Amino acid sequence: MIEKIDISGSNYKVEESFQKYATKRIGKLDRYLPRGSKKDVVAKIVVTEVNRSHGNKYEISVAMEIPGGKVIAAKDECSNVFAGIDILEAKLTGQIRRYKIETNPHLRKNPILRLFRREK
Repeated sequence: MIEKIDISGSNYKVEESFQKYATKRIGKLDRYLPRGSKKDVVAKIVVTEVNRSHGNKYEISVAMEIPGGKVIAAKDECSNVFAGIDILEAKLTGQIRRYKIETNPHLRKNPILRLFRREK
């Protein structure tokens, strides 16, 4: 579980239920991170209420600072803050997996492709 999660609101009062939900969903993303960088990850969630002519929307942005200077960020605009967190969780999962493949060279090797490679 990510220990340091800062949740703030701009034009939006962060409720206790949203804070618990966001902490639960974003906090479990550490399982996809490389082992050495799990402890020092800091996540920042900012929720902004945007008044539109056809109804209120919420702009949610999440930034995860990973040790080594890497920042993984995602942003979404949704009419429900809980649904927005779910969408951002999926976006961040993909970005973290790509980051992990880039940083760990043994994950780039595909053993299945070696089976079909022709030897000269």
